Amino acid sequence: MNVAHIFFDLDHTLWDFEKNSNLAFQKIFSEHRIGVELSDFLEMYRPINKRYWELYQENKVLKKDLKYYRLKDTFDALNHSVSDNLIETIAIKYIDYLPHFNHLFTGATALLEYLKSKYQLHIITNGFEEVQLLKMEKSGLLHYFNQIITSESVGVKKPNPKVFYHALYLANATVENSIMIGDNLEADIQGALNIGLKAIHCNFTKEIVHTQNIISVNSLLEIKEYL
Repeated sequence: MNVAHIFFDLDHTLWDFEKNSNLAFQKIFSEHRIGVELSDFLEMYRPINKRYWELYQENKVLKKDLKYYRLKDTFDALNHSVSDNLIETIAIKYIDYLPHFNHLFTGATALLEYLKSKYQLHIITNGFEEVQLLKMEKSGLLHYFNQIITSESVGVKKPNPKVFYHALYLANATVENSIMIGDNLEADIQGALNIGLKAIHCNFTKEIVHTQNIISVNSLLEIKEYL
């Protein structure tokens, strides 16, 4: 591949969002003695949170509503009554605590060490701007990357082409000499392919992918076979 610039997604690609999120909730549930089994909460929360992120990505829900309703809908689905004040408190503490858990996917550091001398590395993330830099700093990722582009700083979210074009501009990169690596088929992979970028799909859950001609890996270190 004729590649000089690699653009990575962060959450679910390098940074183990689910594991770190679970630990943040574990701390909150312990502090507030919430009368729901954490495992029951998480099982209900994950698909609800995913749905709200999809709506957020499509600009169909505001950031503040995502933070609130993903929690409220989960407690409602569990038939557990929680005050609005407690929901707001949980929402705030979750964002505060999340960056302080630093689990990365297996092979993340080894891959970045392998790539850093050969390519310029960058991040494109839809995650909340106030926590993404802190996540990277606390987990030891920050120094690997030249440009960190958040969708909030651009004003639109992946897969909107503007995010990718803005990232290319900031990195002084071109479509021809760049590649996008991420877990989300729509936001990361299709978004990149739509403007002619090469892409590698991090399919860590080994889901069945029906889209043709996509490079797919089941672990980060498999990427070394292509770069």
